[in-house]
Amino acid sequence: MNRPRHRPLPVGALRAFEAVARHLNFRAAAEELFLTQPAISRQIQGLEDEVGAPLFVRGTRHVELTVAGAALLRAVAPLLDRLDTTVHQIRRSRGRRVVGVTTFASFASLWLIPRLEAFQREHPDIDIRVSATDQIIESETQDIDVALRYCTPQRAGPQATHLFGEALTPVASPWLLERARNGQGPALQTPADLAHHTLLEEDDGRPSSGFLSWHAWFDHCGLSGLQPRRWLYFNYTYQQVQSALSGQGVALARLPLVADALRSGELVEPFAGARSAVTTRHAYWLLASPQARARPEVAQFCAWIEAQAALTREALGETG
Repeated sequence: MNRPRHRPLPVGALRAFEAVARHLNFRAAAEELFLTQPAISRQIQGLEDEVGAPLFVRGTRHVELTVAGAALLRAVAPLLDRLDTTVHQIRRSRGRRVVGVTTFASFASLWLIPRLEAFQREHPDIDIRVSATDQIIESETQDIDVALRYCTPQRAGPQATHLFGEALTPVASPWLLERARNGQGPALQTPADLAHHTLLEEDDGRPSSGFLSWHAWFDHCGLSGLQPRRWLYFNYTYQQVQSALSGQGVALARLPLVADALRSGELVEPFAGARSAVTTRHAYWLLASPQARARPEVAQFCAWIEAQAALTREALGETG
């Protein structure tokens, strides 16, 4: 007769179980945990022996949780999250002061990174870790303290701090405009002249990003149906800006991200006299949990971001 076992379950086996349950694949779990597939299988077998019930139904090409496995997963997943968070906090309290920041790649390249040197001069004892990805990362277990987001107010949430709004306007290299004025290239004096130029477009197929497209701007200007001489498509906003800086065409730029280049004269607004910028409902936001802000280094970084954002709002002429 088998007697129930009362000794604690090994943490390593629980991690292997949680990884297999999440992926429903032994190989993927092994790759994530840097173990061999046989090692993962042995840990799961040992755990099933300890629990006294099968945790997975193993098919030829698929893996499924049993009822017992699903029950164990509901208990294990939050426990491992709390364990990782606690260990993470302990390590931080005893090591260097680090602020983890997540934002999308173009914002990091065009706005955040050019300013970071100033923060490091002011706070040489604080390290900054930037995770530039278009995927939303929120978990503190991934070393993230601050999120710099681009979204509508509804998606930002009540805890978010507004940094600045969004506006779109055509921008080009002053070299391209100089060629047009000298008769060495097509004119670029009115929006209709864009039909003779190369337009730089962000190749984003999501319906939610349609307002970032040239076609939406054409509609706003009463030029529906206008087609340029040619299109150049890019994955990211910062690629559009780089192409515009090199004189390859005209970009429909996000004003907050090119404000510095416009101020320095590296880029110009060809139709600035008509103030061709189009505002949107999207804006830029700072999110940091109260727990993160309680750490002095995070509070200092957030205060610095908000001060930098105030300068951007001033450059954009934002009020309120």
